Amino acid sequence: MAGLFGRFLWLLSVTFFASCGQAGGAQPSPPPAQAGFIVVRLQPIARVTELPGRTTAVLTADVRPQVNGVVLKRLFEEGSEVKEGQQLYQIDAALYQATYDSAVATLSRSQATLVAANAKAARYRSLSSMKAVSKQELEDAVAAAQQAEADIAIAQASIAQAKINLSYTKVLAPISGRIGRSTVTPGALVTANQSTMLATVTQLDPIYVDVTQSATTLLRLRKALASGEIESVGRGAAKVTLKLEDNSAYELTGKLQFSEVTVDEGTGTVLMRAIFPNPKHLLLPGMYVHATLQEGMDRNGVLIPQQAVSRNTHGDATVLLIGDGDKASLRIIQTGQAIGDKWIVTAGLHAGERVIVDGLQNIRPGDVVRPIAVEDAAVGADNKS
Repeated sequence: MAGLFGRFLWLLSVTFFASCGQAGGAQPSPPPAQAGFIVVRLQPIARVTELPGRTTAVLTADVRPQVNGVVLKRLFEEGSEVKEGQQLYQIDAALYQATYDSAVATLSRSQATLVAANAKAARYRSLSSMKAVSKQELEDAVAAAQQAEADIAIAQASIAQAKINLSYTKVLAPISGRIGRSTVTPGALVTANQSTMLATVTQLDPIYVDVTQSATTLLRLRKALASGEIESVGRGAAKVTLKLEDNSAYELTGKLQFSEVTVDEGTGTVLMRAIFPNPKHLLLPGMYVHATLQEGMDRNGVLIPQQAVSRNTHGDATVLLIGDGDKASLRIIQTGQAIGDKWIVTAGLHAGERVIVDGLQNIRPGDVVRPIAVEDAAVGADNKS
């Protein structure tokens, strides 16, 4: 009996140590990490350059009085369109009318004086030939006639000046455009050439868009324009489209000038100016916009999401590819400009290769992955900037 009990204990111990050995053995390996990928495809890509800038009025004129006086009337509606030469204000003209009338009267008197002086000079010439008057008296009569002629010239100049001042009591629009708010009301006293403007008139059609770019970009764009890659709309100008601050497209195209620019020595940038038609006055001075210049079409371009691209310690762009045996490998690529949330790849990728775009944080080069295709909106889609 004791022997049977001993054999039972021995079998129990063997079973226990065997189970312990199995528990302490090698654990099963974890499953491969999931890798969302896209397949590289060749597609036509429009090469564009986006130039951020601000709108600037072509013409702006501050309205200021040119004579002193009290404003009697305001003859425009704030925010309305005015034409060049349209009367905007009426300044009290009574004093200037009186000055004008006085100058006219002075001219009449000078003309009458001249008539009398000419008659006297003529008589003295006759008398001088008969020795009835002295030579001095004749010279005085001729000089009086000449002085009367000078007085007429002075009076005419005074009339002209008085007429100008009288016309200045009607404050006219210097240019055509939209007029802003008035800074004065009827009854206000204004002075000639005062620092405070009465109103401002701004021409909105056409309108400028000023953009700042590096000198390197300017050189590249000029070369592309000269080679015909950029559509030309005139000498030294390129066709350009506009995108507004709310990301909507402006319906009319403009012209971007590449001439008459100066490089800022401090920043190495240049200011380029585009001009756009603005018949509906949708564009207002000071608006932030994006001018887009199409440089051509790459028929066999490659686009990949920006999230798939990383940078190594040297600053090189890298991606993870899924190769043979579903093994991840690192590849250095070259990227061009960004279009939306994607990079244009200029070198390093080929059609048909699988680029990992999801799950990158769990994958290292050499890892075996579980590939899952990801829908890529960039492939075959519209690549607007």
